[in-house]
Amino acid sequence: MAAKRDIIILGGGHNALVAAFYLAKKGHKPLVLERRSIVGGAAVTEEFHPGFKCSTVAHAGGPPLATIVKDMQLARHGLEKLESPVRVFAPAPDGRALVLHTDPSASARQIDNFSKKDGAKYFELSKEIARAGAIASELLDLTPPVIEKPSNEDLWKLLKLGRKVRGLGKKEMMQLIRWGPMAVADFVAEFFETDLLRAVVAARGIFGASLGPWSAGSTALLLLRAAADPHPVGNSAYPRGGMGALTAAMAAAAKEAGAEIRTSAEVAQILVTHGAVTGVALANGEEMSARAVVSGADPRRTLLGLLDPVHLPPSFVVKMLNFRSNGVAAKINVALDGLPTFTALRQTSDGTAALAGRIHIGPGIDYLEHAFDDSKYGEFSRAPFLDISIPTILDNSLAPAGKHVMSIYMQFAPYKLKSSDWSQQRDALRDTVIKTVVEYAPDFPAKILALQTLTPQDLEATYGLTGGHPFHGELALDQIFTMRPLLGWARYATPVKNLYLCGNGTHPGNGVTGASGHNAAREIAKHLR
Repeated sequence: MAAKRDIIILGGGHNALVAAFYLAKKGHKPLVLERRSIVGGAAVTEEFHPGFKCSTVAHAGGPPLATIVKDMQLARHGLEKLESPVRVFAPAPDGRALVLHTDPSASARQIDNFSKKDGAKYFELSKEIARAGAIASELLDLTPPVIEKPSNEDLWKLLKLGRKVRGLGKKEMMQLIRWGPMAVADFVAEFFETDLLRAVVAARGIFGASLGPWSAGSTALLLLRAAADPHPVGNSAYPRGGMGALTAAMAAAAKEAGAEIRTSAEVAQILVTHGAVTGVALANGEEMSARAVVSGADPRRTLLGLLDPVHLPPSFVVKMLNFRSNGVAAKINVALDGLPTFTALRQTSDGTAALAGRIHIGPGIDYLEHAFDDSKYGEFSRAPFLDISIPTILDNSLAPAGKHVMSIYMQFAPYKLKSSDWSQQRDALRDTVIKTVVEYAPDFPAKILALQTLTPQDLEATYGLTGGHPFHGELALDQIFTMRPLLGWARYATPVKNLYLCGNGTHPGNGVTGASGHNAAREIAKHLR
């Protein structure tokens, strides 16, 4: 066995890299072991067709918490943020276009074309979400308390949060409490009458989740995401060079701080003796001893796969088996000969600018719910919700001159199909996505040079996402905050001494913010001290 390491971190995803940086800054010497030949986890940029590169899985950047960007000095390590004034372009079935900007006034003018009343209400929604996001942002940095016996530090932090909530005023406080468990369809209906606008805002509450707009708690997910970006329809920025540029900058910062990163190093087993971690065994037979092991992999893969469950209490294993982590998303990456022509933009002087943010395909609340209905019964959506990005409009480094790449995030595609399997349905999924885009951009097929189709099973096999879930586990009311991943085990530690979790399967577990890695490193440093 090799010389004993201080801390071994499993996986090179964004949270693992963030944790490695902060632990190194605390004086530790973390070793990051990444199974693939590149770091980044699901936040990577890869060539999928000669000359064409794309953010293969995640295509919008969280965004990373401002504290992390500052502490890691990511700009100095090469991170360059690209952002269009347009956040979302949403074509309507009748040929009209809804274009929402970062500037609420510009958005309101666009909404006026559908409803003057909704244009005015958009300002109100923007303010309400910003207020709620400010409260939720306090939760992002909070280690979930132990409910049965909170520490003095837990009580102090909860008191500070409670004072901030009370500072909203009685009416706003009660409103926030009421919104949490609400279906996002009901939430948006309180503000808008335009179905397309309702759907664009509501989509943020179901993105990446096994939830429809009428599912209870989907508003809580929308508000959780507002903590990282308070804009009503979410983030549209991305790094120059794709999401891999973000994680490359994180890796550079972690190494500069003192971390070591090793790629093509697959961990086969976490080693335990007398209830405490002793190290890891690699797939090549090499064993490494360590004082502590931190897993950036999802909880099920870590605790029921890499770890022999015999080292866990039986009741914990049963609960972990019931941790929901089957995803409902697929990803299609497209090499394009040129930009497709969207019918809704034919009368626009600069249609390209409207496509520089995200493109939302999902024209109404019922449309989104019907898309979800298919997945509940083990089928992929025949009329899916699509979240699309064409990053080459702002970043010409991803494709040859004059060409483009399109990144399509598709819901709903369940990990387990009822009457078939993904090896048989891959082409049907691809064709359904193309057909859906064609309804809004008829010349789309003529512009396609190549496609890459990633089913939920591909996301599991290639990127290590158990069940193909992009967030390492379902983001639902019973699997967030003090219950992520399990009630009583939300503080990044596990029942095995010196084995910790730092991935999206822990609080807050929401996209490429880095908050889980940041919080986990703080708690791990306390334990080891």
